[in-house]
Amino acid sequence: MSRSAPMSAARAEEIATACLIWLAGNEELLPVFMGASGLAPEDLRQAAQDPHFLGSVLDFLLMDDAWVMAFCQAQGLAYDLPGQARQLLPGGEQVHWT
Repeated sequence: MSRSAPMSAARAEEIATACLIWLAGNEELLPVFMGASGLAPEDLRQAAQDPHFLGSVLDFLLMDDAWVMAFCQAQGLAYDLPGQARQLLPGGEQVHWT
């Protein structure tokens, strides 16, 4: 799990899509995610094409460090990559309150 070059928006979407697939295979987290997203299971495939939705997938993952660690370990990713990916998707920009 090494650091790499700056992430592209395309790579951020790939990470978020991998996260969605990982969630779909997680019998404990999938119902929690589905409840939080408000989507019906049949709407997931279409929603996965929307960068805003992919950002919400990462928002959900980032709520719990244990989830981040489990996802990253399953994917062979560095623990900071989901957060980096989230910043590149719509709604993930850092807010400056100055």
